[in-house]
Amino acid sequence: MAKKKLTIDDIFNDDDFGLLESKVKTTTVKTDEDRLIDSFEEINMFFDKNNREPNSSSMSEYGLLAKLKNFRQNEKQKKTLKPFDRHNLLGFVEMEKQTIDDILNEEDDFGLLDSDKDLDIFKFKHTPKPEDRAESDFVARRKAMKEKDFEKYETMFQKVHKEIKEGRRKIKPFKNIEKNLHVGNYYLMDGILLYLESANLKQEEWEQKSGNRVRIEGRTRTVFENGTFSNMLFRSLGKQIQKSGKLITNTNEKLEQELFVNTGLVKEEDLQTGWIYVLKSKSTNAELSSIQNLYKIGFASNSVDDRIKNAKNEATYLFADVKKIATYKVYNRNADKLENLLHRFFASACLDIDLFNEKGQRLNPREWFVVPFEVIEESIQLILNESIVNYEYDSVLQRIKLKKDK
Repeated sequence: MAKKKLTIDDIFNDDDFGLLESKVKTTTVKTDEDRLIDSFEEINMFFDKNNREPNSSSMSEYGLLAKLKNFRQNEKQKKTLKPFDRHNLLGFVEMEKQTIDDILNEEDDFGLLDSDKDLDIFKFKHTPKPEDRAESDFVARRKAMKEKDFEKYETMFQKVHKEIKEGRRKIKPFKNIEKNLHVGNYYLMDGILLYLESANLKQEEWEQKSGNRVRIEGRTRTVFENGTFSNMLFRSLGKQIQKSGKLITNTNEKLEQELFVNTGLVKEEDLQTGWIYVLKSKSTNAELSSIQNLYKIGFASNSVDDRIKNAKNEATYLFADVKKIATYKVYNRNADKLENLLHRFFASACLDIDLFNEKGQRLNPREWFVVPFEVIEESIQLILNESIVNYEYDSVLQRIKLKKDK
């Protein structure tokens, strides 16, 4: 009897050990675009449930509101998310239509269209270069905070927004990393408010063709108002703020508080960043030379001698040579703030006269004060022992006294 010929179906049906069974492999790894869409879908789901956009009434809504604001300000993200915008949260978005030429000419990250190099398997085109690895740390991945951990920061961010609205804080350009980036300060980056909570900083020496340079580097802990935090590098954070951010100024109360950090003890790792100086004018102008206890209180980031060597040609020195009475070393980048505090403390004794130089130029000096030198010394000591906020200057009696409400 002839054997029955097996068909394909017979072979597939006679698989007792499941050798022919196969499952499509799936991956749980999400791309950046997947995470972006998931993040936007959270806002969609909120709208589904509440029939409105999120607001700042609670921490959970505040985080969604911050995300939505960020999406609306980012044109690239809007184009990615618009197909998923079922509630028209993003408004009108002009979508580009791709042609065949566009597809063929766009970046081919995996070289799928590059037939000339199919056999070149020994070139690792997709292995990150050293500079690429450095760039990856530039935008360190942010992690979501637990709701209970974020509560205190939410209150802080809301307070800062209120102070900006009241004019107690200003939004200004961020120009210099080492001068503008400080622990405890707030900044804007890509439209989101952030708080630099801490930084493990140290001085590092790096080579340049013109000679070795020393700069500050280290890891930071940065908290964002959308409920995330990051540990990106100090300089990477600074560069990102320079690129797409702003500086949020401090309130006067904050400026005074910052002066007290490490002012009583100078350590080896502390950085001397300037001098506060007290000068006396050598002007022969009768109106000036007749004023007793007239001193200039200023700040210099470099040598005071270099700063004043051209005094007779500068309006800020009253177009006259000056005598250096005293200089005070200042550490940890607070010298300019110390100068600002001293000027406000002695504001009632600020020289208020109009002068004219030999060329007929009008002068209105603002950094000269009619204050006895020993009182200036006393004010600096009050700063160092952290008690100047309890005192005020009496310009009539020419002495420092305790505030009435203290």
